[in-house]
Amino acid sequence: MRYAVIFERSEDGYGAYVPDLPGCVTVGGTLAEARNNIREAIAGHISAMSEHGETVLCPTTLAEHVEICGAAIL
Repeated sequence: MRYAVIFERSEDGYGAYVPDLPGCVTVGGTLAEARNNIREAIAGHISAMSEHGETVLCPTTLAEHVEICGAAIL
């Protein structure tokens, strides 16, 4: 399965969360660290859900970049 992950930059690094897995969040000092941590977080989150008899639903969130040409940025 492929999950959409949102990465947000902060003053001290990056946060990451998975919209299709509520509560699956992590942080990292660098983007690479956040990517590694979210992979581990997803695996752990799914494992915990399975152990508790919860249904792991297929991902439904899609993410993409939308380019805006010529728009004024404030």
